[in-house]
Amino acid sequence: MDSTVDLDAFSSLVERPDETARRAAEERWAALDLPRGGLGQLQELGGWLAGVQGQWPLRSVEQPRVLLFAGDHGIASLGVSALPAGGTAARVRTVLDGAAPVNVLARRFGARVRVVDVAVDAEEDAFPAEVVRHRVRRGSGRIDIEDALTQDEAERAFLAGVAVADEEADSGTDLVVLGDLGVGSTTVAAVLVGALCGTDAAAVTGRGSGIDDRVWMVKCAAIRDSLRRARPVLGDQLALLAATGGADFAAITGFLLQSAVRRTPVLLDGVVSAACALVAQRIAFRAPEWWRAGQATGEPALIKAYDRLTLDPLQDQRITMGEGVGALMALPLLQAAAATLAELPPAEAEPTT
Repeated sequence: MDSTVDLDAFSSLVERPDETARRAAEERWAALDLPRGGLGQLQELGGWLAGVQGQWPLRSVEQPRVLLFAGDHGIASLGVSALPAGGTAARVRTVLDGAAPVNVLARRFGARVRVVDVAVDAEEDAFPAEVVRHRVRRGSGRIDIEDALTQDEAERAFLAGVAVADEEADSGTDLVVLGDLGVGSTTVAAVLVGALCGTDAAAVTGRGSGIDDRVWMVKCAAIRDSLRRARPVLGDQLALLAATGGADFAAITGFLLQSAVRRTPVLLDGVVSAACALVAQRIAFRAPEWWRAGQATGEPALIKAYDRLTLDPLQDQRITMGEGVGALMALPLLQAAAATLAELPPAEAEPTT
């Protein structure tokens, strides 16, 4: 698949987090009057934050953003979800009204919420202009029998994600909690993870929205058929996203890569963001150093994706609803790591005799 998007450039543009700042954080932890490793995960997170911020002393996390990419998927028409096909618009409206769980938690933790409609199956005037200005199309194709996107649409969606990353970096966002809104999206994610990890459909088919055994079998068959279409294009990431991804998946992939370029740290929420992270890793192998896995959900595809990305989930709340809710629950951990590292006094020197 020929492309005007230069994916090769990302490999050189993405740098590693600042090792000097990370070591300074480790030295700071060592200087505190605490048992060695006594704060556990907070210590690793403090070092990571120092590295991605590229400075010492590190700053507190003051302008976090919950970013939700939204899109419908044709595969949902097979009944692979407990939610109705085309039902993404209703979920978007709930978030925009401030009445979703993500809104409650974001208010509690001091985060702003932004929805980016990339492919919701709704009229453009259904949402405010700032929500739909990056839209590529209404819904995505049924990936078991047809491409999700055209080549041009895949490129436009990818570049939309790049643009959103630039917008967030330019606005001062210092941490992104990355989530998604989309009926059928865990099926698409499982296809991408299965293709990239070389597994069969049963190994990556999860319960998603809470499906029963009958629907699980329908979902597994849909993933099996979609994997057959994904494998021939594994060598071209944009072709893969066009064939068996979706506009929201292409946008999230572009967003993750450009966020790494712009040195914006990201918390991944679930299997959708993890699947896109796998695609992005194929493009720029250093990019995962800018991300942390916000949570475990129990989805088998998520376990495989995190293993391939060498990311350990920060918590295991088994929150499966998407919307960034699970990763948002990890935000206080990062805020606590930064505050503890910055505010605890160093140990007093032993008196000399």
